[in-house]
Parts: sequence; structure tokens; C-alpha cells
Amino acid sequence: MASSAFLYTPLSLYSIPAVWLTAFVPVMLKSAAINKLKGFNNVQPRGNTARVSGDSKIPPAIAQRIERMEGAHFNGNENFPIWVAAVLAGKFAGLDNYTMNVVSLSYVFGRTLYNYIYINQTTRFQSALRSLVFFGSLSLPMYLLFSAANKLAKQ
Repeated sequence: MASSAFLYTPLSLYSIPAVWLTAFVPVMLKSAAINKLKGFNNVQPRGNTARVSGDSKIPPAIAQRIERMEGAHFNGNENFPIWVAAVLAGKFAGLDNYTMNVVSLSYVFGRTLYNYIYINQTTRFQSALRSLVFFGSLSLPMYLLFSAANKLAKQ
């Protein structure tokens, strides 16, 4: 089976740029939205969200969505180092490719789902769902880190 062979191929290191991309896409969406609404100020790029939020001509729902895009970007950047550490620790400890690949694919999917919910949420329920996806996804690098530590401790 080709799909089965795929999961046993050492591919987890590719998840590192994929996870980085999940942090980068929201800021690109934010920049495009700001550019369309007000024009993107590349001289003061970190002030663009505040410019939109402070503009009474921009509907609050649109400004809030742009703020959530920025939040998704920040959250992705905050979580990226633990993912890199988890993948490298798993590889260093010699965790099997199947485990590394399944956890990696699950994490990329989880981060993508998290971004989608975060950017589009408008209710308390949706924000709770976002938090559930966040903590569920966070368990994946923790799983790799503890699995790597346990494997190395047994050697």
C-alpha cells in the first residue's frame, strides 16, 4: 500500500517548514486585508493593525477579524519553537517514522484548524472550540518530547 509506505518514510522534518507556514499565512492574510482597506504602511508595519482598529470608517467586525489574524500569527510564532524542539528531540531519540509522521501530520492539521477557527470566530462557543483545538494540538509536541525523553532515559 502506497499510503502505508508514506507513513513509514522519514518525513517529519518537513513538518517544520509546514508549521512555520501555518504561522506565516495569517499575517499575509492580515497584510492583504489591510492593504485593501487602508493601504499597508511598510515603514511602520507593526502599527497597521492599530491603524485599522482605530479607524471609525472600517466596520468593527472587519477590524476585529484583522486583529484575530494578527493573534493567530502571534500564537503560531509562540508555538513554533516547541514544535521544532519536539521534532528534533524525536529524531535525536530515534522515535519511529510512523509515530513521527502521524504526530506531525496531526499537528499541521491542528494548527491549520486552529487558525481557521481563530480568524473566523465570533462567539464564545467558537472561542472555546479554538481553545480546545489549541490544547489538543499542544499535546502533540508534548507527546513527542516525553516519548523522546523516555526512550533516551531507557538507553
